[in-house]
Amino acid sequence: MTAQHTPVPPVDVVCLGESMVTFLPSRPGRLADVPSFDRGIGGAESNVACALAAAGHSTRWISRVGADGFGDHLTETVGAYGVDTSAVQRDPDRPTGVYFRTADDRDADHHEVVYYRAGSAASAMAPGVPARAELWSGQVLHLSGITAALSPGCLALMRGLTAPAPGRPLVSFDVNFRPGLWRDAAGTGPRVLLELARGADVVFVGEDEAEAAWDVRGAAAVRAALPQPAVLVVKRGAAGATVFAGGPQGDTVTTVPALRVDVVAPVGAGDAFAAGFLSGTLRGLPVRDRVRHGHLMAAAALTVHGDLADPPSRELADRLTALDDTAWGTLRIGPGWTETVSDVTGAEEEVRTP
Repeated sequence: MTAQHTPVPPVDVVCLGESMVTFLPSRPGRLADVPSFDRGIGGAESNVACALAAAGHSTRWISRVGADGFGDHLTETVGAYGVDTSAVQRDPDRPTGVYFRTADDRDADHHEVVYYRAGSAASAMAPGVPARAELWSGQVLHLSGITAALSPGCLALMRGLTAPAPGRPLVSFDVNFRPGLWRDAAGTGPRVLLELARGADVVFVGEDEAEAAWDVRGAAAVRAALPQPAVLVVKRGAAGATVFAGGPQGDTVTTVPALRVDVVAPVGAGDAFAAGFLSGTLRGLPVRDRVRHGHLMAAAALTVHGDLADPPSRELADRLTALDDTAWGTLRIGPGWTETVSDVTGAEEEVRTP
């Protein structure tokens, strides 16, 4: 008898990658000195799925977690954002990954992150696990370089997903270079990430991480190293973002300034930016507007504690995105701005609710 396979319902975006339970310190200081921690979740790809779902898109997060309480917490928390978690597999033999970090900026010299993810359930992903039908069930498949570092099986899976294939969805790839994850093989990580990025359709990379990984400096040099992707988004910190969009006559280059933001916590902004840009891509918006939506989503993440934030309503985001360059340049974003327009200063006349 032939096995019957239930069709996988289509969604806008599928996000594949490990999410972990995160322990956030109750106060600044060394991990050795912090007396208690608050539990949260952290995962680049699940962050993108949650942000897109909160912005009104249908999303599916695909991963593997342990058959444990932490796995329950992850799937329930991600699912509460409206993300489809039905394809998340439970592993009875491997645990859900967890990590602890200090409260300061990831780039600070005294920042500490301690991972307990070796041998995790997610590290057992490999070609065929999860199934291709699940992974290809979205208009967009969003990946990150973190997954490739988890295990040889995960790397093989990522190579397969970024290889050319008939019927492949639009592949979005966030480089997410984490040197600590590649510590056992010096130089391997940068080479692998360059290979995977060259196979994707939309690539996100920070100017700083491109310099750290590939020793290239400046957005134009990053494009020279990555000529293959149809769309390359180079994030430039406070300077904004530069997008190279390929066409028959060559690249169209678009640079969009970043917003001025009163930062509460500098985590989750890169994932939120990717979500905003992909949201604009799904809606067929011009490149400038896609980047502005990315900046607005990033501002939402920067003005809250933790990785995830409620994005601005689509109406508010569209109104701010439509501002002229002068008004956009005068915006200043502070905590609570997604809940009330009055917290956005510098362009009140343009964004005031009728």
